Amino acid sequence: MKRTDRVLVKKNHIFDLYEDTLELPDGRLVKHDFLFHKGASAVVPVMEDGRLILVRQYRNAIDRFTLEIPAGGRNSLDEDFEVAAKRELEEETGYRSEDLEHLITLKTAVAFCNENIEVYIARNLEKTKQHLDDDEFIDIHIYTLEEILAKIRNFEIQDAKTIAAVTSYALTLK
Repeated sequence: MKRTDRVLVKKNHIFDLYEDTLELPDGRLVKHDFLFHKGASAVVPVMEDGRLILVRQYRNAIDRFTLEIPAGGRNSLDEDFEVAAKRELEEETGYRSEDLEHLITLKTAVAFCNENIEVYIARNLEKTKQHLDDDEFIDIHIYTLEEILAKIRNFEIQDAKTIAAVTSYALTLK
């Protein structure tokens, strides 16, 4: 497989849409959509007593509220993932931490998108206040790890980054 062309179709706020032309091993040319994403950071916030903080917010793509770990896109390609993680943690939860540990790297939709999410564990949380964007309405919820794992098993949590992050975090405790 060889990419022979990439054409920008539309530049968006979160991603850019391209149409790629690929040459197959047999010489045929095919078109593929490609979403370019700047990357994102996510955080598993761990309270002193071991409970985890999740955020509840409306997600237009699936037309419902979700429970997720705090996360958000980098402001630029040059922004450090850990810096973005610290920013998103405080913006969405109203907690800050200088004690972040890298947990996992996620590739969210490899068939059509290059999005990369770096996930961190945040400990030694300090209460501040939420700094939500104008279009964000986020509630925080605090659960034990067992409660979150039960919500995953019961399909109450379906967000892939949250499932991957929480289960990876649980494995670090064994």
